[in-house]
Amino acid sequence: MTTIDTEELKALFARIAVAMAHEKDRLCELDGVIGDADHGIAMELGFAAAAKAVSELDSATADPTLVFNTAAKSFLNAVGASSGPLYATALMRAGAVAKGKTALNDGDIVDIVSAFAKGIQDRGKAEIGEKTMVDAWVPAAAACRAARDQGLSLAQCLIAALQAGEAGAEATKDMIAAKGRSSRLGDRALGHIDPGAASAVIVISCLKDQFTSE
Repeated sequence: MTTIDTEELKALFARIAVAMAHEKDRLCELDGVIGDADHGIAMELGFAAAAKAVSELDSATADPTLVFNTAAKSFLNAVGASSGPLYATALMRAGAVAKGKTALNDGDIVDIVSAFAKGIQDRGKAEIGEKTMVDAWVPAAAACRAARDQGLSLAQCLIAALQAGEAGAEATKDMIAAKGRSSRLGDRALGHIDPGAASAVIVISCLKDQFTSE
């Protein structure tokens, strides 16, 4: 059983921030086809702000809920685009899962993946098949939960989540967007991965890398 404390969560946000900086240009290129070409910038700014804010928390007194709530507030303050409220909601939902806990276990991480997906879906009012980040997050959360229900390890759960998220993101190539600015493109959005789904895969990959010790 994995024990995840505030230091580990701080490291997670640092990892995501580095990954988003590395993938910024690719995400902007994807967004340039169907949006404003700024999704990579937004995700880099948001997670950089979140990582900085949580790094300044006192690990001796901060609990996981405070880490997630601090990240949520910082992300929202840094990102005015649509992804700001979506990820802020996801992070707040994660904080609610962690409420009252001084450290998290394997089951809590699976619950947090589910909370991320549900928070994003609730806030964005999107369904699978509408070419959004939901197309990556919801299958990832379902696969993570299914693996957990089968008694698999956290590492195996997160690997399943990543594989499902990657498949979901890839599937957005064949979708016509129903939400956001890309919905105005109609058939012209076909053949292109949704940038939000692509960035979701990056977050899920970081979760997998941070909490996989096998």
